[in-house]
Amino acid sequence: MSATSAATPPRERTTGVAGGPGDPRRRGSTLLRHLAVVAVAGLLLVGVSYAVEPFRNFQLATVAAYLCATAGLTVLTGLNGQLSLGHGALMATGAYTVALCQNAFYDRGVTGGLVLLVSLAAAVVATVAVGAVVGVAAARLRGPYLAGVTLAVAVVVPALTVTFDGVFNGEQGLSVPVEPPPLALGVYFPYERWQLWIAGAATLLALLLLANLVRSRYGRTFRAVRDDEVAARLAGIHVARTQVLAFVVSAATAGLGGALLAVLAQSVSPGAFGLTLSLFLLMAVVIGGLGRLAGAVWGAVMLVALPDLSHTVTEQLTLPAAAAQRLEGNLPLAIFGITLVVVMLAAPGGVQGLLSRFGRALLARWRAGRS
Repeated sequence: MSATSAATPPRERTTGVAGGPGDPRRRGSTLLRHLAVVAVAGLLLVGVSYAVEPFRNFQLATVAAYLCATAGLTVLTGLNGQLSLGHGALMATGAYTVALCQNAFYDRGVTGGLVLLVSLAAAVVATVAVGAVVGVAAARLRGPYLAGVTLAVAVVVPALTVTFDGVFNGEQGLSVPVEPPPLALGVYFPYERWQLWIAGAATLLALLLLANLVRSRYGRTFRAVRDDEVAARLAGIHVARTQVLAFVVSAATAGLGGALLAVLAQSVSPGAFGLTLSLFLLMAVVIGGLGRLAGAVWGAVMLVALPDLSHTVTEQLTLPAAAAQRLEGNLPLAIFGITLVVVMLAAPGGVQGLLSRFGRALLARWRAGRS
């Protein structure tokens, strides 16, 4: 066996072989399948936006924004094995970038349909830059040291917005001016529906790119590094470069999610992107199912449903106002923690893993009944 073939991973040597992972026909069919899923999801989203009330449209748009962050964190932690406690700070980077861009455009009288698109793109680029710096440092660390660095990022970034209050307006934050829906949609077109369309389109595009990345050569190298770094290095994979790439991809989607949240709320402040958000994001992807993009969907839904659940619980209890406020502030974290313990004991693969197992059992029973 030649040195070249020995240094090439067995899966990579099948590139170009009919039926192999690198077969162009297989890549094309995967892309078409993903495009079909995204198209169907987009049509369903439009239909649902007309069927539900404006507040539910806003909630769905918020789910879409969080889904960008949870999907990216799923790729980083679930597929590449890097633990991050600082994704809330990356979301803050995207949120403040879109706020600064939107204010700069409006101060100069620049308006139009492409203004928001440019601001969102700038938010992704800025977060990619921050993610690349953190990723280079993270690639040199392992275990608790990696968690410590990302934890420091989660604390430092919101603190910077308070320190440089001349730019970021301190604790008050910044407003995010956003244009109303186009007149072509009608004078009375609900603004919340337009928000859902914006957030949904951006999120579906991000999921399409991530799904194809996961099924590509890069996705296989992510998993190889996660499973065994030594074996991956012996197979010719540049481990540090792969880890930095995974962190950059995850940072880009987190920045997009933070920018969408700022657009939805039309404001951004450091209190919205504290350490608690980073912890919630990590627990959400674990509960949803690590390593599965579908699990990121369940995690994003939980992030939006949890505040409503805690508010409902506190309303049912007869407590003094101060105690009710304190309970409502701490209840989401307690519920997340309890849910995490229960899911890890009952379904280590998360919600999506449990549903997949249930679906396979039903399929096996149906096949057994037909035979």
